[in-house]
Amino acid sequence: MVDVERVIDCQHELGEGPIWHGAESALYWVDIRGKSVERYEPASGHRRSVRFQTAVTALGLRAENGFVVATENGFAIWDGASVSLDVIAHPKRDEAGVRFNDGGVGPGGEYWAGTMYEGPEVADTPDGRLYRLDAERRVTEMERGLTISNGIGWSPDRHTMYVTDTLPGIIYAYDYDAEAGEIENRRVLIQVPEGEGFPDGLTVDSQGCIWSARWGGSKVAKYSPSGELLDELSLPVPHPTSCAFGGEELNQLYITSAWMALDEAQRAHYPLAGDVFRADVGVRGLPAHTFRG
Repeated sequence: MVDVERVIDCQHELGEGPIWHGAESALYWVDIRGKSVERYEPASGHRRSVRFQTAVTALGLRAENGFVVATENGFAIWDGASVSLDVIAHPKRDEAGVRFNDGGVGPGGEYWAGTMYEGPEVADTPDGRLYRLDAERRVTEMERGLTISNGIGWSPDRHTMYVTDTLPGIIYAYDYDAEAGEIENRRVLIQVPEGEGFPDGLTVDSQGCIWSARWGGSKVAKYSPSGELLDELSLPVPHPTSCAFGGEELNQLYITSAWMALDEAQRAHYPLAGDVFRADVGVRGLPAHTFRG
């Protein structure tokens, strides 16, 4: 059994999107409901929180400095320190309940992020979109018909892109062209069985295996590049949300979580819900790609 430790007591309502900043030896992540970006240095234990007027839902490293981010409304640049964002575009439709969700930088240096609908009819509204922001800061709609556009990642050989559609429990694979930033040939790679929770954020390790946080499943599931379930990492919280490899050797898996959707009794039963966890899972991750824009 792999030991999982709680490393950050933060009690975030919707902790999400961890990313390891190698140059700073620091972990970044977001609390979507708290409208904050969080930073943690494992070596010193130092933490910092930056709160914004709008929710930041996902982060990506920039090649120059700072971050490209998805906000609830679209895309922006953040310098990594201030409480202001340099807005690039707001492609989101002007519809109540629609917001951006997860995102990631591709091997070609472009940034991807998708939308979701948070209203009561979300299960009957498969109208989530997936957008690409290129280095020239042009936004292109690349996919539609998703429920909750979620965890995004790429294979080590740069030929395959993974996109999660949470409510139907699917992780799709696409053929990916890093030079053109194009995707095609969507197919179902992983179908999570009913009752096993919902796939949320994901990361890919150096061997090409996919690690997918399972909302409502109290676990992170490890899959082979062909979609075979290889292992499961149990967690003491019901809603793990995403994961990323970090540490100096990229050999530690950091996992965010949420207490959102838990009632008072459930929160008492799961006192660590919303915290950040870490596990040594015996494999290294891949360095984060950087946005060229």
